[in-house]
Amino acid sequence: MNKTDMLSPRANAEESTGQENSLRPQTLDDFIGQDQLKENLRVFIEAAKSRKEALDHCLFYSPPGLGKTTLASILAREMGVNIKVTAGPVLARPGDLAAMLTTELGDHDILFVDEIHRLNPAVEESLYPAMEDFTFFINTGKGPGSTTLKLAVPRFTLAGATTRSGLLTGPLRDRFGIVFNLGFYEAKELEQIVARSARLLKIEAHPEGVSEIARRARGTPRIANRLLRRVRDFAQVKGKGVITGAIAAQAMDSMGVDSEGLNDSDRRLLTALAEKFGGGPVGVETLAVAVSEEADTITDVIEPYLIKAGFLARTPRGRVAAKKAYEHLALKQPGNLLF
Repeated sequence: MNKTDMLSPRANAEESTGQENSLRPQTLDDFIGQDQLKENLRVFIEAAKSRKEALDHCLFYSPPGLGKTTLASILAREMGVNIKVTAGPVLARPGDLAAMLTTELGDHDILFVDEIHRLNPAVEESLYPAMEDFTFFINTGKGPGSTTLKLAVPRFTLAGATTRSGLLTGPLRDRFGIVFNLGFYEAKELEQIVARSARLLKIEAHPEGVSEIARRARGTPRIANRLLRRVRDFAQVKGKGVITGAIAAQAMDSMGVDSEGLNDSDRRLLTALAEKFGGGPVGVETLAVAVSEEADTITDVIEPYLIKAGFLARTPRGRVAAKKAYEHLALKQPGNLLF
């Protein structure tokens, strides 16, 4: 019996998890799409390495799933440094940030803060001198007897990611030297991503199946990879283990992902907007109550793709359903459509 035969179910599960994690690109050459962003990053990385300096602070903003965390990890690998990953809500007190900066980072290392717009204001204030002068001030004690300690921190790179760039304060945003907005991916780029992921997962996928997954992935690599895994399940159980165009379409229809990539949440929102509010305009808070979703979920997750794909428009007075939404959902169109 060879080693493969002796693997326990737990070992097989761990191997599978490792495969899933390996879908993330490891270098800029592996990263598909965002071509102009990648070319600029190559220049900034090469310049910083040639000067033997830390990379300037970087801010990535986009809807979820477009590669912000992946790019931060790639930055660390390309620079040959370590990366410490955290999130805005985790840094509750300035002391949390001080401990991270002084004990967990070395020179030129990267501190990646996801959802950086959710930083505690006190933590954000203490971050400013660390970003500019690599100095951290921490208060000890209270009242007249309190003192301020000045700590030197390594010359690190702050990499911030946010889905809500408009919620960043001006002083924080201005301290980032490199700012990138990641856009949605084209279908051809997503086809390359799906094909690459299928190879890594050792899945046989026909071009028609790859294309069908990419077309319904809402311009988002994370969704494309998630759909690929679920279509793989359908291919294994209802097919011959091969992802064909027919199997991919059947799988996604069964999961409620239609030909335009819309899911149940998208269709419920558009239907409510069209039928309950006459197509709008309607405020996001009112719309959130009508569809039993959080307003932030609508703003950050659902809305961006619907706007990009032409189903929804955001106006100063509120959200408005577009003609394409009525046509796609086979709803009666009002006579006063604005879009």
